[in-house]
Amino acid sequence: MGELFKNLKPQTPGQEEMHIALSNRKYEIVGLFGPTGSGKSLFSLLYGVDAVLSGEFKRFVISRPVVDVTTGKEISIADLGEVYYEIASNYMNDVLSGYVEAEKLKELVNQGKIVVADTHYLRGRTFDDSIIFLDDVHSLPAESAIELITRIGRNSRLIVAGDPVFQREAGSRDSASLLREVLLGEESARVVDLGLKDIVRPGAKRGVKLILEAKLRTRKLKESEKLVLDAARIRAPDAEVVTAIEFIDEKKASGVKPESTPDALIVVKEGYIGRLIGKGGERITAIESDTGLKLRAVELTLDLKPLVRAIHPIGWIHKHIIDVDFAGPDLLIKVSSEGYPAFVGQKGSHVRLIDAVMKRLMGVGVRVIEVEEAGEKSGEKKRKEKASEKT
Repeated sequence: MGELFKNLKPQTPGQEEMHIALSNRKYEIVGLFGPTGSGKSLFSLLYGVDAVLSGEFKRFVISRPVVDVTTGKEISIADLGEVYYEIASNYMNDVLSGYVEAEKLKELVNQGKIVVADTHYLRGRTFDDSIIFLDDVHSLPAESAIELITRIGRNSRLIVAGDPVFQREAGSRDSASLLREVLLGEESARVVDLGLKDIVRPGAKRGVKLILEAKLRTRKLKESEKLVLDAARIRAPDAEVVTAIEFIDEKKASGVKPESTPDALIVVKEGYIGRLIGKGGERITAIESDTGLKLRAVELTLDLKPLVRAIHPIGWIHKHIIDVDFAGPDLLIKVSSEGYPAFVGQKGSHVRLIDAVMKRLMGVGVRVIEVEEAGEKSGEKKRKEKASEKT
């Protein structure tokens, strides 16, 4: 490995894990899954370019679907002609700007060391002595993504990257999630899950937050949820309400006591919760009176701990929630050993409730991991994740 990739400094724990996985040749396939702005394309492209510059591999093959943002249709080289390669070159130049000069990339393309491959024409090809990078796998049919695994030849590696949450259509079974599950069972593969905390690109956090808000605003509502929204707009007209979710049936199905958690949750934009509740709580009390529901409110931010806390039946549980972030297609909740039994609930009742609500609210399931506090070193607590999980 050359100096280019070695000198790329990870800025988050997830990026550190990504750097280690790409650097380790024992992994024939590396899957990188997470939101935009978390460095998937940068790390993969810089690794591939560095690998051919250092002579470790003969070719760096880049395959990335080109999608019309208006129609959602994937476009092939047959549709665009030479413009297809121009788009691919611009993509490389944009991502690698500041790391590799555009002229150097053009030289590598002319020498055949960087090859752009249309995702529509991979069937029947075999790549030897190559790094193959399939980006934006969420935009491909699952069959095409899996087909590429069979294209790996001698002395070659495959890197796949995609977003199984924010770039997935509601209710769909996307290629990124499916490919991730397939790779998890492969001995020679390494899956790296990146989350909201790994987003480092300027503007990407704001963009992801807007995508999340759009998903919540456009979700299909029950009649009871429409009633809550209507009441909120009347009683708190200056509050920016994003959505409401009622989960009485989910409480019954999970076995949670009705009085221990609200009947519905109102989600507002960041900074507007005071306007919804009112100075003395008179506004949300009026909304409860109008709807006949026990309500709770939460702000929409990229810190999802308050959202989980608002749904959970135990008020003090927030003290034991260490982290909440996306991991693959799920929401991963890390809970301290001390609070783990209370968080999970009897026979997993509390987790079942949160899982059911999050699936309806965001289209994601929930996994809970117990994290053991293992003492202190240099004034910082070291935490060790235990293997046990609840879903």
